[in-house]
Amino acid sequence: MTQKIENLLNLALEATEEERRESIELETGYDPLEREWELIVKYSGSTESIRGLAVSVTELLGGYAVVVIKENKIEALAALDEVEFIEKPKNLYFQAENGRRASCIDAVQIPPLSLSGRGILVAVIDSGIDYENPDFRNEDGTTRIAALWDQTIPGNPPEGYARGTEYTSEQINEALVLTDREERRALIPSRDNSGHGTAVAGIAAGNGRGSEERRLRGAAPESRLIIVKMGLPRDEGFPRTTELMEGVDYVLRRAVEMRMPVAVNLSFGNTYGSHDGTSLVEQFLDAAADVWKNVFCVGSGNEGAAAGHAAGRLTEE
Repeated sequence: MTQKIENLLNLALEATEEERRESIELETGYDPLEREWELIVKYSGSTESIRGLAVSVTELLGGYAVVVIKENKIEALAALDEVEFIEKPKNLYFQAENGRRASCIDAVQIPPLSLSGRGILVAVIDSGIDYENPDFRNEDGTTRIAALWDQTIPGNPPEGYARGTEYTSEQINEALVLTDREERRALIPSRDNSGHGTAVAGIAAGNGRGSEERRLRGAAPESRLIIVKMGLPRDEGFPRTTELMEGVDYVLRRAVEMRMPVAVNLSFGNTYGSHDGTSLVEQFLDAAADVWKNVFCVGSGNEGAAAGHAAGRLTEE
C-alpha cells in the first residue's frame, strides 16, 4: 500500500468483511452494499482527476475534500499526483461524558457516596437560564428553580435591591403549565440570550432529563437552583462588578432564608486590578465566603493566550 494512505485505512482495506463488521473503527466510512468508502482527501491543484475516479467529491476550504469512491479505485486515487494524503473518517462521541469521568463526577454519584446535590442550593450568577429546559424541571414538570432574579427586566426587584425583577418558583410553575409558549414567555419574559448561563447551570446541576437515559446530567442533579441574570441593558452588553456583588449578596441572603447550604458559581470575571486581593470586589467576596454555609466556584478564565501580561527590565539612563 502507498504511504499516501493512513495506516488505519490500509488496515481496513486489508481486513475481511467480517473483520470490519466486528470493529467499529474499521467499519466507519464503508458502505458494504455499494462497496464504497467516504474518505478525507488532502489535495493540491484541481479536483478534476479525482472526480474522474470518485462517485462524488465535496470540496472544502484549504485543499481538503470529502470523497466517496468505490473500494477498488482507492489505490488509483492515491496514485494521483494531486492527492497528498487520504484518511478514513472516525466516529465522534459525546465529550461531556469523558468530562464527567475526568472530573470525578461519576465516581461520587455512585455508591458508596451517592452524592446528588439533594438538600443543597446551586446558585448560578451569569447570563440567565432557559427555565423551560427539562434539565431544570422535576419529574412532574415543576421547576427546580427556587428563585430567579433577572437584573435586566425592570419592575419588581427583590426586597432591598433597586434593579430588575424577581420571579419565584410559584410564578415559574404558573408559566410552565401554559401550553402556549408566547403566553408562557409573556408571564416570565426572562431569557438567556447567549446560552452561557444555561450551559453553566447544566454542567453544575442539570438532571439529564433532556438527554437519552440521562447520560448528560450535571454534578448536582437533585439540587435546587437560584439564578441571577446579571446586567443592565446597555450597548456593550456585559454586566459590571456592582451587579455581580449584588447577585452574590442576594444568593447568600436567600440561602440563609431557606436554611440550605449553597454552592455559588461565578463564570464571569475580568483581569483588572492588582490581583492581590485588595480591591473592594475581592474583599467583598472574601467576606461573603464567611457568610452561612457556602462555597464559591470561580472560572479560571479564557485569556491564557490573550497576552494580558508583559515583562521587561527598567534601567536608569
